[in-house]
Formats: sequence, C-alpha cells, structure tokens
Amino acid sequence: MANTSRVGHVRGPAPSITRERRHWDCGRVVVGIDEVGRGAWAGPVTVGAVVLRPDRRIYRLRDSKLLRAEQREHLAQRITSSALAVGIGHASNDEIDALGMSLALQHAALRAVDALGVAPDVALVDGNWDFARSVGTVNETIIRGDAVSASIAAASIVAKVSRDALLVGAAERFPAYAFASNKGYPTPMHRAALAANGPCAMHRHSWAPIASLRQARLFSMCDANGTEGP
Repeated sequence: MANTSRVGHVRGPAPSITRERRHWDCGRVVVGIDEVGRGAWAGPVTVGAVVLRPDRRIYRLRDSKLLRAEQREHLAQRITSSALAVGIGHASNDEIDALGMSLALQHAALRAVDALGVAPDVALVDGNWDFARSVGTVNETIIRGDAVSASIAAASIVAKVSRDALLVGAAERFPAYAFASNKGYPTPMHRAALAANGPCAMHRHSWAPIASLRQARLFSMCDANGTEGP
C-alpha cells in the first residue's frame, strides 16, 4: 500500500481514470496536460504533461489548487517516480511579451510533451481551449479537467510545483516583490511593490497593468526633470 502519511487529508472528490481507461483499453498512450501561471503578472506560463501507467494508481491526486504546498510537493515526487513519463514546459515572460499568451502557451505545451520521452496518442487537456493543438495527438478538452481526470490532476500538480520553484528562486534576485509568497500573481503586496519600485525583469511588460504603470512612471520622471509637462 502506498504511504500517504505525508500527504494528509485532501479536500474534494478524487479525479477518476474513466477518460483514460477507454483509451487504455484500445492500447493508446494517454497524456494529461494542464497549465499554470496564465493569470500572473510576472514569471513564465508553465505546462505540465503526465502519462500515467494503466496498472498503477497514484492515490490522493487532486486539482493542485485544492492542495497545500507540502501536499503538492510530496505528490509531485510520487508522480515523477510512479508515472510512465512526466514533462514540463515553460514559456518565459519575455516570450509572452513577444508572442502573446495564446502562442506562448502553445509553445510551453509543445515543450512539455517533447520532454516526456514517449509519444502519446491522446491528450486530455484542461479547459475549453486546446492549447496543445500542435503536439501531434488526438486531443480532448475537458472543462475543470483537473477535478475530473487523474492525468490532468497530476499534470496540474507537477506544473504548479515546477513554476512555484522558479518564482521562489526569482524572489532571491528581486526581493521587493515577494515572489516567494505571491508567485507573480497580483496580490495587494505585489501591487504595492510595483507602485513603489516599478516592474522588474520578471514582469510581463506588455500586460496592460504593467504597461500603464511604466507609462505613468515615465511621465512622472519627465515632469520631475522638467523636460515635459503642462
């Protein structure tokens, strides 16, 4: 029996393998795909891809948002050791600025699937938009897929843990923004730090809140220098 003592109590119903099973029964390799970081103001968007083994269950999987950080980290270790394959793909904030979120997310999905080391036949993709359309699989989008499909739930966990680790590392280089706690999302503390310091190299400078802040600071500097103004 799997050791679940470090995971502790988890909320919500467990996702099932019903969607996976119908493909496994036909001999197909199934990958679950999920993303994290789309709504953040800083850092990359990250896609997780997980191919579960048909003959091995990973218990206590949940949507990553329902888990505490220590539960996600423990489950991510179990997923990595138990799954047939795990892949992570990032698209940086610079790529998001250059390409837009939709295309950057598709690049991250392709990188995640390329990192698997196996060729899946079918992808179960979280949400109602197929951001994994270019990975070469037959795809099925599932609204709230991380609550329905065990493969997608596993992908949501490894993506979240991987991206969180990147933002914790960035917090050491940019301590003013408290990335270790907000993970790049626009919390009140993060907004206050942006107002006081302006954006850093981790921010998505093309996004309207960041762009407008930069514009306001530029006008303020011009007024202070007496080069522009009424």
